[in-house]
Parts: sequence; structure tokens; C-alpha cells
Amino acid sequence: MGMADNENRSTTPESDAFRQHISSDWAERIDPPAVLRDAARSAAPRRTRVSAEYTGFRLVIPAGNAKQRSNDTDYLFRAHSDFAYLTGWGSDTEPDAVLVFEPAGSTHACTVYFREPAGRDHEEFYANASIGEFWVGPRPSAATVAGELGLATAHIDTLAEALTTKVPTIVIREADPGVTDLVDGLDRTPEDAERDTELARVLSEMRLIKDDYEIDQMRRAVTATHLGFSDIARVLPAIGGQVRGERIIEGAFATRARLEGNGLGYNTIAASGTHACILHWERNDGSVGVDDLVLIDAGVELESYYTADITRTLPVSGRFSPAQRQVYEAVLEAADAAFAIVRPGITFSEVHQTAMAVIARKTAEWGLLPVSAEEALAPENQHHRRYMVHGTSHHLGLDVHDCAHARRTMYQDGVVTAGMVFTIEPGLYFQPDDLTVPEELRGIGVRIEDDILVTATGAENLSAGIPRTVAEVEAWIKPTR
Repeated sequence: MGMADNENRSTTPESDAFRQHISSDWAERIDPPAVLRDAARSAAPRRTRVSAEYTGFRLVIPAGNAKQRSNDTDYLFRAHSDFAYLTGWGSDTEPDAVLVFEPAGSTHACTVYFREPAGRDHEEFYANASIGEFWVGPRPSAATVAGELGLATAHIDTLAEALTTKVPTIVIREADPGVTDLVDGLDRTPEDAERDTELARVLSEMRLIKDDYEIDQMRRAVTATHLGFSDIARVLPAIGGQVRGERIIEGAFATRARLEGNGLGYNTIAASGTHACILHWERNDGSVGVDDLVLIDAGVELESYYTADITRTLPVSGRFSPAQRQVYEAVLEAADAAFAIVRPGITFSEVHQTAMAVIARKTAEWGLLPVSAEEALAPENQHHRRYMVHGTSHHLGLDVHDCAHARRTMYQDGVVTAGMVFTIEPGLYFQPDDLTVPEELRGIGVRIEDDILVTATGAENLSAGIPRTVAEVEAWIKPTR
């Protein structure tokens, strides 16, 4: 990251007198004692596993750099999830940091390269709006980072030279284009480049099963998200008939996410009325009708980057209409049926199949299908999927759609194992112009999503405390009216 191109509007003094004055008479900065983070303690055995998998190979895992929003304005920085997973460095990660596994016999020496603080006598301190301390705050010292992460550190400026020794090198390609170009410029074989994809897969598959630290973080993320949904329930009475009322919902949750964690785990969906039939509605610029259902899909991301992912569909009036209740209870039945089968040993895809069996049966009972439920469920048919085109479950953790590079045999067709955390999120979406649906159902969209931990004997619904049944939801909203 360099200095932003703002010379045409810069007012930074360039006189020697100014440079001398701003560089002098600063109190000595003393670092507080660095304590090893719980996240870093959890990351150490992960590095050992990766090291054993890649004896003799150099591994390069960048944190990534700030992403441009517009001109010289960046989005809030978020490190790449694989970097966080292997270091334990979360929301305070320094942009452009890179973790390197350097071969050392049968193991590796691991070093975090990052931009250490510049002295107050350096022009960067006051003149560089991208990284200068006057602009973005002080960076941690090498000693602090080493102590908190339990890793050796080095200045990022030495990274290029460190990679010049002839060692087969593998990189997480998507994290930092500049580092990827640097690695690609080395003397690599085609097989080395193929291993880039393999490393991303290996890390995704490691992340399928959460350790005790990760499970604790998931619980905390769900608890914070519960608070956010409670905030939404409290603002519902104020937004009936409100232009852009969806953004009041979005704002209420976003405030809680920033108070309780790093922020949002993903863009909140606050979809009122027919917008609930748009699966990834993120504009949230619609009005909220007093008789609408509002579908809210939201999750708090903690400072560690672990995120919840929860959906509730709430009646703005405080009570479901008969048609809304009919759809809601069908979706709830599908969710409960899917949860009931979760235990170690089943196949992940069975969760989806179980939910779909309920969706097919309900839509057939309502006369929406041209065939029976049994016929609709046949792979060559799937008529019921018109009303729910998305999947029922995905893994959850550092990413809202976690473990994305895992093989299908380990993910969709994989065996469910204790320590996995995934969503169960069936829905029904009846588009307002769908002529296969009775008029009273058109425009109703319902999704219920919970975060599920697989235990040794079954499963735990981590988000069960957020009201789910019709009676619970109505009782939850009623006191706010």
C-alpha cells in the first residue's frame, strides 16, 4: 500500500522547519506486555497440521490489502480468512501482512511479515494518509505482534528477498494480487501452481470441523446476533408505513453488530413484503407495510471474524395473517424435520433432502404442483423447487459460506461429524406474479434459518433462543407494540 495520489490538493508543509518540529519532542512509546491470544493458541496446532502436509514446500498466506471503495477511499479492511485461521490475528490485522511457512527440515519456521511502525522522524508518520500514524493510528510493534501471536515477525519490506531462495512455493492466490504476482515471478513448476488450488482446498477442509475455541466464538456470535434481532423487534412498531423502513431495520442491526463485534458478517437482508421473495435483497430501500412480513437475514461478525447467520421472518403488525401463518408453519416444519435428523454419520445432503420432502408435501397439499409430492421429489422433476431454489444448509465459521473450496465429497456429499457448524434454512417464496399460486399467497416470502452445532450424540441449535414458532414470535413482538 502506498501513498494516495492527492498531490493536487495536499496542504502538507514541506519546509525543513516543519519537518524538524513535527519530528521532535515526542514521549517514548512503551509497549504493554504482550499476552498470547486465545485465537493464536488455537491457531498453533493448525499450523502444525499444515506443516506436516507440506514438508519441503514454502507456503505463503497473505492477509490481503485494503480494497478501494472509490478514488482514495477504502473499505474497512478485513484480513483473508485463511490468514486469520492460521495466525489468530483478527480485526486488528495490519493490511498487507503475510504469513510464510519456510521449510526447516521436516517442519517449518513460520514468520509474519508486516509493516512495522515508522519512526516519528519519518515523513510517513504525518504525510501518508494511507498508512501514516497521524491518519490511521499507530501500528503494533514487532515485539507486540510476536508476543500476541506466538510467531516470529519481520518487516514486510524484506518479504521479496526472503522468497528468492529456491524453494517450491505455494500461495493462497486470491488473497493479495501483489503477493501472488511476486510468487508467480519465482522459478515455479506447473505442479507448484496446481498446488495453490490444493492448499486452498486443504485449509477449507480443515475448517469443516471446529475446535473448542471456534465453537465458543460461534456461540458468542449467535448471542450478539440475538441482541441484534431483539433490537429489530423493538423498532418494528415505528416503521409500519415508513418510507425506506427496511433501512431502519438494517440500521438497528448494524448498530448492534458494531457494538458487539467487528460488524456485519455479510450484508443484511431486510426484506419487507414482496421483497422477501428476492433471495439476496440487499438494497433495503423499501417501505414497510403495517401488514407485511419482514424477512431479516443477518449475522454479527466478532473481532475474531467468526460470524453467525440467522434468519427470522416477523409480522410487522405483531400477528400473522392466516395465509402468512400457513406458509410460516410449513417452513418451520421443514426446518424442524431437517434438524431432527442431524447427528454424526449422516450425509450432509440428507439435511437438504429432508427439508425438501416437507416442502414438496406441503406445496402438493396446497395444489401448487402438477404432480404428486413423491413424483416432484424425483431428480428428473423437482417441481417444488420453483418455490425454494436455494439449498437448505451451508457450513459456517470464519466465512458466512465457510469452507467454500472443500471437495464435494467432503462437503455436500460428506459425512456429518461432531464439531461441524452449519445452517438449516428452508424457505418458501411465492412471487407476486406467480400464476401457479393462489392470490392470497402471492408476495409472501418466509425463511427460518438457524445455526447448528453437531455434537457427539446429535445436534444443538445454537440460535434456538431467538423466537421461532408462531406463538413465540407473536409474544416477542407484542410487548413492543
